[in-house]
Amino acid sequence: MSDEAGSVSKKFRTHALVELALMVALGLYLLAAQDQVVGENLAFTMTGAALMALATYWTLNTLRDGLEVIALRTRQFRH
Repeated sequence: MSDEAGSVSKKFRTHALVELALMVALGLYLLAAQDQVVGENLAFTMTGAALMALATYWTLNTLRDGLEVIALRTRQFRH
């Protein structure tokens, strides 16, 4: 079980780093989008929409991994 907890923790850390990178990319996109009118440049708008959708999906996935880490640590603590 210890090996399983280590694997889950490593996966969570990796996902958290990707999450951080996505948030930085989204922040940079929003800074670049300050002077843009929504829909004026369709490619730019679609890029932002895709980035926001990916960030949302990845956030939910990372939260699930975090809950899995908490559950495994709680289970280890009880046994």
